[in-house]
Amino acid sequence: MAVTADDLDAALSSVVASLRPAVGLDWSARAGSLEWDCWHTAEHIGDCLMSFAGQLVARPEKRFVRFMANADKDASPEEVLEFAEAGGRILAATVRTCGPEVRAYHPTGRADAEGFAAMGCVETLLHGDDIARGLGLAIDPPRDVCARLLARLFPDAARDLVTVDPWAALRWSTGRIELPGRPQLTEWRWRAAPLGE
Repeated sequence: MAVTADDLDAALSSVVASLRPAVGLDWSARAGSLEWDCWHTAEHIGDCLMSFAGQLVARPEKRFVRFMANADKDASPEEVLEFAEAGGRILAATVRTCGPEVRAYHPTGRADAEGFAAMGCVETLLHGDDIARGLGLAIDPPRDVCARLLARLFPDAARDLVTVDPWAALRWSTGRIELPGRPQLTEWRWRAAPLGE
């Protein structure tokens, strides 16, 4: 159940298709339960995914590559969504060029390309969902992708929540919702390093 660049492309396409019809709305609205507004949350997606690509290219062992990517401050909602998508497509292209031996720093473990693809998917889907909620919308991500993300980044939850909808299980694993018999998490951590390491 490896997570691939194709999964990242699918996650991005799902989020962009859900949010593109809303680019005429007010993106200064708060993004779900976040403190950021929708515009800055989309900017964060783009920056985060480009940062992950930078990690895979430079491969630092003990720190993040020292850069930030920002959307122009006067970018429209459509343009900041385009920025987020561009960051994701750059990460997907980078993942496709990495061999299985590649490892780079992340605070939750030295990640391989699959780990960065999975983390990019989660950043895209969860923050895309935050934006959608702030705009009164919802996203409907591919459940097979969500299941692979759970297995790669949250293996315990994948085993424990096998009968739960994978999108709901992913949202629970990242502290977004509660599930029957399972309170909403106030702290959570994914596993960036490959499962066998």
